[in-house]
Amino acid sequence: MGHTILEKIIALQKKTSNIRNLCILAHVDHGKTTLADCLVASNGIISSRLAGKLRYLDSREDEQIRGITMKSSAISLHYTAGGNEYLINLIDSPGHVDFSSEVSTAVRLCDGAIVVVDAVEGVCPQTQVVLRQAWLENIRPVLVINKIDRLIVELKLTSQEAYTHLQKILEQVNAVTGSLFTSKVLEERAEKDAEAQSSCTESGSGDQVYDWSAGLEETDDSDLYFSPDRGNVVFASAIDGWGFSIHQFAEMYSQKMGIRSSVLLKTLWGDFYLNAKAKKIMKGAQSKGKKPLFVQLVLDNIWSMYDAVVTRRDKEKVEKMVTSLGLKVMSRDLRHSDPKVLLSAICSQWLPVSQAVLSMVCEKLPSPAEISAERVEKLMSVGARRFDSLPEQTQELKKAFLDCSADETAPVIVFVSKMFAVDSKALPQNKQRPLTQEEIAQRREQARQRHAERQAASQSAENPGSADTGGVSTPAALASGDVSDALCAQTEALSVKTAVEENDKEHFVAFARVYSGVIRKGQKVFVLGPKYNPSLALRALPEGCSAADVLPSVPHMALCTVDRLYLLMGRELEELEEVPSGNVLGIGGMEEFILKSATVSTSPACPPFTPLNFEATPIVRVAVEPKHPSEMPKLVRGMRLLNQADPCAEVLIQETGEHVLVTAGEVHLQRCLDDLRERFAKIEISASKPIIPFRETVIRPPKVDMVNEDMGKQQKVAVIHQVKEEQTKYPEGIQVDSTGLVTLTTPNKMATVGVRAIPLPEEVTRLLEDNVELIRTMEQFSLFAWEDKTLDINQKILENIQDFKVKLESNLQGRKWRGAVEHIWAFGPRRCGPNILLNNVEGYRRPSVWQCLEREKETEKAEIRDFDNSIASGFQLATLSGPMCEEPLMGVCFSVETWDMKLSVPLAQKDSIDDDSQAAEPNNDDHSERSDAHKMNASSASSNQSRSRVEVAGGSVDCYGPFSGQLIAAMKEACRYAFQAKPQRLMAAMYTCEIMATAEVLGRVYAVLSKREGRVLQEEMKEGTDMFIIKAVLPVAESFGFADEIRKRTSGLASPQLVFSHWEVISSDPFWVPTTEEEYLHFGEKADSSNQALKYMNAVRRRKGLYVEEKIVEHAEKQRTLSKNK
Repeated sequence: MGHTILEKIIALQKKTSNIRNLCILAHVDHGKTTLADCLVASNGIISSRLAGKLRYLDSREDEQIRGITMKSSAISLHYTAGGNEYLINLIDSPGHVDFSSEVSTAVRLCDGAIVVVDAVEGVCPQTQVVLRQAWLENIRPVLVINKIDRLIVELKLTSQEAYTHLQKILEQVNAVTGSLFTSKVLEERAEKDAEAQSSCTESGSGDQVYDWSAGLEETDDSDLYFSPDRGNVVFASAIDGWGFSIHQFAEMYSQKMGIRSSVLLKTLWGDFYLNAKAKKIMKGAQSKGKKPLFVQLVLDNIWSMYDAVVTRRDKEKVEKMVTSLGLKVMSRDLRHSDPKVLLSAICSQWLPVSQAVLSMVCEKLPSPAEISAERVEKLMSVGARRFDSLPEQTQELKKAFLDCSADETAPVIVFVSKMFAVDSKALPQNKQRPLTQEEIAQRREQARQRHAERQAASQSAENPGSADTGGVSTPAALASGDVSDALCAQTEALSVKTAVEENDKEHFVAFARVYSGVIRKGQKVFVLGPKYNPSLALRALPEGCSAADVLPSVPHMALCTVDRLYLLMGRELEELEEVPSGNVLGIGGMEEFILKSATVSTSPACPPFTPLNFEATPIVRVAVEPKHPSEMPKLVRGMRLLNQADPCAEVLIQETGEHVLVTAGEVHLQRCLDDLRERFAKIEISASKPIIPFRETVIRPPKVDMVNEDMGKQQKVAVIHQVKEEQTKYPEGIQVDSTGLVTLTTPNKMATVGVRAIPLPEEVTRLLEDNVELIRTMEQFSLFAWEDKTLDINQKILENIQDFKVKLESNLQGRKWRGAVEHIWAFGPRRCGPNILLNNVEGYRRPSVWQCLEREKETEKAEIRDFDNSIASGFQLATLSGPMCEEPLMGVCFSVETWDMKLSVPLAQKDSIDDDSQAAEPNNDDHSERSDAHKMNASSASSNQSRSRVEVAGGSVDCYGPFSGQLIAAMKEACRYAFQAKPQRLMAAMYTCEIMATAEVLGRVYAVLSKREGRVLQEEMKEGTDMFIIKAVLPVAESFGFADEIRKRTSGLASPQLVFSHWEVISSDPFWVPTTEEEYLHFGEKADSSNQALKYMNAVRRRKGLYVEEKIVEHAEKQRTLSKNK
């Protein structure tokens, strides 16, 4: 990069009002990187001839091969408009759904976004996602409608048809932003109304009727929509290098036609036409059948250009156009065999896309100094913490954000959105710099001396026979020379080796933005983790302290020194000394302190920023192991580096000891494995087949059987399988009654539990999944309460918990669920999952899980029975791995109906009772923190059954002795048997799949979907095109290779987008056997037609090393050769 350009960029970094931070967002293959190429070419970084072919910001090899962007990369550009110089920090982001986490990291650092939409495909699924991401981060978007050349060359539309088509695309984009805006306004309105209603009820007024539309009418949405006359839309063809906004044509025609440009601006887009006789612009082009102004003055010119250059190749007309436009086209371009070369040569001078886009960006997008107060509050309020509830010193930092000042006094606030890996060779300090004239002369002189010495040595070796004394001493001198040469070579080899090792080391650079102050090289700063609490830190730290002081340690806060600062220039990095506020930068030397993202500040009052919104959830997991077991440490180190380098990938070690990599999809998985092999671990690795997650559940007894006959009406035949051998002789000590109640006694006969499994309604399961964080908070509160501590929960979270409780009550209606919400004992697995344990034991009252809501009311202290913990732990273990294939349960409610503790046991079993007075910690009880609570409540026990120690035959039973382990095991087994007593089903993870395809390949798409157990939900035709949009759901288990197969079968005309959606019950029973005559007739005696649920279940059991019931040889018979049918 030229020295002068670097100096200019450094100077521009100090002018905050002239900085624009923006990212390019779009659906996959809509032309983001090509557009970025055109903008980069405008700065002379690449040749304008290569723009669109080079894809400069796709620096990875696999990005170039696949033709899609896989990571967001930034570049700083310089642009001059109207006498002002601007610095544009441009971030190109991926469009593929697997890499949507990279989009989140880019959006957080920007103030504006260029949303690119393909003129043929229009608004696609990922376009809606990126518009929502931009909306959630409060950044202002502008629109580029790209690939308009496809309307001319591929669809062969007339200019009038193209105008209608473009209008529809604008409507679609505005409909998406409109729906986001509406939902926000209605939410705010609902909150206000709720507050108003509560104040009304306090004042005792009567009922009021609310008008929901009132909020929408009052709110101003004029800045929201895209419209060419407002200057926030550019029409472009990035591959051909042209693009324009209406402003350019308004200026052009105002001089030619003598009409004021302000009038043309308002009328060029819309239902206006030019009345040639009256020389006036009039309204009502459509009703009068006239050409709209936009078609007549803008599109017709572009269409005639394409017609002359591409379609007809009319040289005379082209030359005439070139001269009338006053352009200079090189003769080699005019003679070129490819008409596109000539076209881009003309258009890039006539309507350069970079000028249209960059001038729109500078005019319409805000500078960092114009950050809105709403966005600042949103960034500073983590989780459910309201901005007003933050400490005063923290709230004062809002001013620093809004000022965005680069004063010495301003606190430094930087947000790191991701860490990215860089080769040592790419770092500026390791690059070869060009030599100065003096250095070149010096090296030349050294080379001459070495050459002269070598020649002298060779001559003396040729003439060894001289009789003088010099001749005698030559061999000794030579020998000493050889030794010194060998030593030099050795030290040189060593230094080369260490240099190579150093070069192989991966360096991480933090991708960040400065929100306030000036960050300098060598400065000491605080690194704040996502769980950092400024109010706790301010209490612990002395007032007015800085990062340079010696301070006590504070949780989730680290001290570090800024090692190096970099200017991000696409494939290159340039070193900087300091970076003022409002700029995007790279920070070196942070890998020890930051895992994926963090907030960096010089003020301990700074709160951690709100976590990034990731649209894609990682669902595809594979187990990874090295080909050679001795290379395991390298793999572990490589996976740690990969985890840091990828914002979405997760790395974990399972209970089985397998190293598992969790990714967002197939393409993402492939990229992660390639990175592990070639960059981070640098070893050969083998990856397992994808580990597909399932869930286990129970359902209500089905009304019809497998042949859709009503249950119980048809005659049962003598069943060969005898209904699975009565499915089981239950082990001793377990009774199962007809209603599904399982009663189980512990081996020492001291306790009996009765458990029943009930399926939860679907809405409740969904509600529990959505509120995991709230359930975790409630659980934490209960834990603190049992230890006689208090946990501060702010009002907003309490309101959310109250809403959650109300929703649960409304969804659990009916006789069997009466009072169930108040009787909830625990949630599981891991104390916050989508399963419930109910306490229906008569006469046993225990503290409610909702006790955080009942703080205000003084309730009498409920008794906690001694082994309460063991029951809950047994439930947690049972829900973590179900009986079908050891997968977690989902949507199951276990109701504990009876729980009896016997007071005396035979002496023979005395050895299973713990005599020791000291409580031993159980290993497998994850609630061991509650021991204090148990000891505390032990003294206040009232009945024999709730005594902490039961005196038995001279011994004492302890809550933490071996007996608690027996009770945990008994509870777990009881839950498993209760689960098996009901109709069991597997739940599969489902993708929503959106496919765009033309009519001729529709049948093949359906064939691939049905072969893979997919289900089509909706199919609609896109207006104005021959494209169909198919929405379907597809099991994750069947999705591997799906995209490739669809592309192969449709010759690349259809490509799917897969996003994880929900869990769905597989309707078939994995344990089903034919029992009725109709089923025998339909399925045959063996019933060997494929049972999808059984196939999945056995695959999981086989992978986990569990017993699989299958016949290896079903019909042993003589081999029949293919040639002779013997």
